[in-house]
Amino acid sequence: MYTSAKPYFYGTGRRKKSVARVRLYPGTGVITINGRDIDEYFGLETLKLIINQPFGVTGTEGKFDIVANVNGGGFSGQAGAIRHGVSRALLLADENYRPALKSAGFLTRDPRMKERKKYGLKGARRAPQFSKR
Repeated sequence: MYTSAKPYFYGTGRRKKSVARVRLYPGTGVITINGRDIDEYFGLETLKLIINQPFGVTGTEGKFDIVANVNGGGFSGQAGAIRHGVSRALLLADENYRPALKSAGFLTRDPRMKERKKYGLKGARRAPQFSKR
């Protein structure tokens, strides 16, 4: 496990209800999420790919270790939050990554949220079944 004595780059990422606090350490590409390995935490390969996207865009695969604490939301939202945090931390590592990350859309906080349920309806938009009689 990492101690705070090592220098690192920090980024906060958010997506839906998920908040990720991400630290990037210079290393070999080991990813730890909530004290567990990425393969143990995320079952789906697509979620692992989402987290590694910023490294692919900037060409820094295997140069940083990720230590992330994430809470709230589901797995998909958490993966998006970690990606956002990693992108922000990479900016602190090297400001020259900004154009690539920005054009890929990784620096923008995704504003899409769950729509609230309205009265008279069964869900956000789902109306009760219509019956003529």
